[in-house]
Amino acid sequence: MRDVLPQLIDRVRKGPVVLARVVAVTGAGPREIGAAMVVTGSGEVIGSLSGGCVEAAVVESARGVLADGEAVLERFGIADPDGFAVGLTCGGEMEICLERVDAARLPELRALDREIRAGRAVALATTLTANPSWLLVHPAERAVAQSEAGARGMVDGGAAPDGEVRAVSGGGALVSRDALNMARAGRTGIIGSDECADSAFPPRSFVQSFGPPARMILAGANDFVRALSRLGAQLGYRVTVVDARETFTTATRFPAAHEVVVDWPHRYLRGEYASGRIDDRTVVCVLTHDSKFDVPMLAEALSIERIAFIGALGSRRTHADRVERLLAAGVAPEQLRRLRSPLGLDLNASTPDETAVSIAAQLIAESGRASGRPLDETDGPIHY
Repeated sequence: MRDVLPQLIDRVRKGPVVLARVVAVTGAGPREIGAAMVVTGSGEVIGSLSGGCVEAAVVESARGVLADGEAVLERFGIADPDGFAVGLTCGGEMEICLERVDAARLPELRALDREIRAGRAVALATTLTANPSWLLVHPAERAVAQSEAGARGMVDGGAAPDGEVRAVSGGGALVSRDALNMARAGRTGIIGSDECADSAFPPRSFVQSFGPPARMILAGANDFVRALSRLGAQLGYRVTVVDARETFTTATRFPAAHEVVVDWPHRYLRGEYASGRIDDRTVVCVLTHDSKFDVPMLAEALSIERIAFIGALGSRRTHADRVERLLAAGVAPEQLRRLRSPLGLDLNASTPDETAVSIAAQLIAESGRASGRPLDETDGPIHY
């Protein structure tokens, strides 16, 4: 959608159009989730969804969406090699949402364009219903919502204490903390379920994130870092491994990491912050087991207020010794309250892979303001 956004804004000023977006892909697909195409009332087509496999069928469906105003979901699978059925030759499946977009959406489109141009992380949450609701979701737990047709405008939806954000459009549809978590991580995909459509819980929605993914900075060059780098990448983080020991800090040892940096961790973090590459979604985990590395790194991290999560691996005895060293290094007691150490949830983890799971579970729980308790011991909805 990013590629067609300027043209979308321009065409919407002249009249209603249809915005078609890929909201789900199973198996091999010609385009990524979030790919968009615009179809105008005059039949002009901007963008691409499949490189030619389904565009004609989407244009035909767009005429109906323009006429009656109701959004539709189209699903395309494998093409019939012996017939004329529309389908994908790559063997995958694709779900496409087509919705009518008119001038009432311009405030949100312009706001989205401003955020993208400014390089700020933002997500657009769209309910996959006949009359979609839109909500701009900001990782800093702010939201810009719109009212129903005829009274649409920019509204600061804010965030409820539990992290929920309410969209004014579409009858007050609730965009959940799941959407906030997607925006924080920079992920794109579907949340909710069709089963929730007639309940008080969020309907099935498409969250499209723009901007860079959240960062995970791992200090150390050992098996625990290697395991966590794999899991962090799977969770959508941009993972950086940093250690000053050149022999151990190689891309070959950490193939899942996006960056492997040979440097003193605290010096690297200071430089990243000075360059503006640290934001309030950044996660820092120190897994060095060496005070000459972890104390300077933790002192540096704790001095940066906007870092979302700071954790350090180690036993309770190691943690107690580390706290004394940090206090001696000038770290204030109130800063130490941000430190998660010993790092991880109580899973009785022992191996590097098990420890990585316990750390990832803590990250997921804290970023989503969840308890980390077993679901069979809790009440209420699992997703909201």
